Amino acid sequence: MSILKTFGRLPEGEYIERTHRSNQFHDGAFQNIHNTPMMAKDSSFTKLLRDFFSLPPDRTPAKEIKSVQRELKKNPSGKNSITWFGHSSYALQAGDKFILVDPVFCGYASPFPFMVKSFKGTNTYHANDFKEIDLLILTHDHYDHLDYKTIQSLRPNVKKVICSLGLASHLVFWGYDPGKIIELDWWESAEPFDDIHIQAAPARHFSGRGLKRGQSLWSSFILQIKDKKIYLGGDSGYDTHFKEIGERFGPFDLAILECGQYNEKWPLIHMMPEETVQAGLDLRAKMVLPVHWGKFALAFHSWTEPVNRFTAEAKRLKLSYTTPMIGEEIILDEKYPDKEWWM
Repeated sequence: MSILKTFGRLPEGEYIERTHRSNQFHDGAFQNIHNTPMMAKDSSFTKLLRDFFSLPPDRTPAKEIKSVQRELKKNPSGKNSITWFGHSSYALQAGDKFILVDPVFCGYASPFPFMVKSFKGTNTYHANDFKEIDLLILTHDHYDHLDYKTIQSLRPNVKKVICSLGLASHLVFWGYDPGKIIELDWWESAEPFDDIHIQAAPARHFSGRGLKRGQSLWSSFILQIKDKKIYLGGDSGYDTHFKEIGERFGPFDLAILECGQYNEKWPLIHMMPEETVQAGLDLRAKMVLPVHWGKFALAFHSWTEPVNRFTAEAKRLKLSYTTPMIGEEIILDEKYPDKEWWM
């Protein structure tokens, strides 16, 4: 595997022309709705270094995490189901359609195999488990959401791709057919198949696989499958867009929201668990699936802190949630696993 290939390619030619026409692109980069500094005002490199050398002992699990192994190539019931693969990778089976979101199955969340390795027992699903992918959805280009090795392995089996504006350059550089890729700016929509409608919406985050940030967009997505609406949150700090989306498109049958890899030193680009609960309420979600935890350690907190804080706040505010094991099936309106398997 070429390391240079792993980094991808910034938009160029017709792709860069389209990114520059976006209302979200100004001052040489994509921007959030509101000013979003990467670090808190009182943060510093010295403080980060101090935290790095005083990591909690339970930042990673003490023992191997158990998962559920299932056959995912068939959906004989035709019901709408969701399967979480740890962190922010998951699949949706809608009738006879198979949708894969932000797949990372290489065992690490970085450009280098020796960095940010997955927790033991969590990398149990692999690219060769997915033989037919009707739709691949990519929210942004960070390594824990867009993995070169996985994307390359999946390529022969992917029929269509929907991604945030600017990501097509990576995919075409990696050999994908441009005719299969639909890039969406915020509020743009597409209907890749009958009865499936998808709309890109704002998120509060950033992008970049190298030194230059903000050259591609980061998005959430509103997925409508017949009469069901699912919110795919991607990565996002808390902001007013959740309430706007809830008012315009809610209620949602399920909201899949990030819950993990946060820190008070970068409070605007990821949500604290309590903010994840509030985002679910803002979206008018009937059920919330917290993701972005359980597979990689990208922050300083213990590996179970995100889900423990989230579930405590959700109970307090009476927000319904589901916490499946990796590989365990969720069925809309029917099956919502909620065991505290991480305890």
